[in-house]
Amino acid sequence: MGQGLWRIARNQQFQQQGYSGQGYLTREHGRRIPANNVSNTSHRKQAQGGIDIYHLLKARKSKEQEGFINLEMLPPELSFTILSYLNATDLCLASCVWQDLANDELLWQGLCKSTWGHCSIYNKNPPLGFSFRKLYMQLDEGSLTFNANPDEGVNYFMSKGILDDSPKEIAKFIFCTRTLNWKKLRIYLDERRDVLDDLVTLHNFRNQFLPNALREFFRHIHAPEERGEYLETLITKFSHRFCACNPDLMRELGLSPDAVYVLCYSLILLSIDLTSPHVKNKMSKREFIRNTRRAAQNISEDFVGHLYDNIYLIGHVAA
Repeated sequence: MGQGLWRIARNQQFQQQGYSGQGYLTREHGRRIPANNVSNTSHRKQAQGGIDIYHLLKARKSKEQEGFINLEMLPPELSFTILSYLNATDLCLASCVWQDLANDELLWQGLCKSTWGHCSIYNKNPPLGFSFRKLYMQLDEGSLTFNANPDEGVNYFMSKGILDDSPKEIAKFIFCTRTLNWKKLRIYLDERRDVLDDLVTLHNFRNQFLPNALREFFRHIHAPEERGEYLETLITKFSHRFCACNPDLMRELGLSPDAVYVLCYSLILLSIDLTSPHVKNKMSKREFIRNTRRAAQNISEDFVGHLYDNIYLIGHVAA
């Protein structure tokens, strides 16, 4: 590198002294090269993948002078659109450079509602000194508290005025939030059956195939790892909600909430059978149809066969 820079400086010195015509401008491997061969040599180096250090340094210097784009020089709509792609951490860092832009309330409002879709405070008149940036920090703090202790987390939200002390409001908050630990949430819902009841009614299973609706249900309300009273409660509530969302289909198929309950249990057992590596002899479609129709006699064979195909192709309903 040092020899290359020395050659560049020496070449520029010779050019300034008028030796560009007949003098000798450079050395290569200890011998002199005539001036009329310099262009050919340079061309040969570039063709062989050589790097022109002078131009490299010049390009680097020009880039350093250019720097990054100043968002304050752009139209406000474009600046806000660019900043809207940042998460909370990056937006805080951006506020060190563009304080007025990065602290805009609309940006922080979007961050709050994209992570916590429902809060009671959204529908109230904001108190004095309210800011969505401060609200984001409180929501993040409350979520971390919930994931450590659900009761303390909910109490934190209520103490800050973020949530009303109402099962329906808590259920809406849980339904629209994806930052809560599902294991802690399962414990909380097992203790707060009133919140669980309202959470179930928020699901809309209209025109959904039964296994797909069951997957969506367990995506929000995670099933326990073992069978027990809580699992039976979840399936019972799901069965009634599914029938309420699809009254015409229930009449057409002749299904009742009790029949849907039996089908749900059959789907869970089939999911375990087909996906568990410990089960060597997998249940066949014929066996599933026979066992299911034995428990629920009014169900058509074709409908039960479609249930089997769904589990076989898509997978577990409560994974």
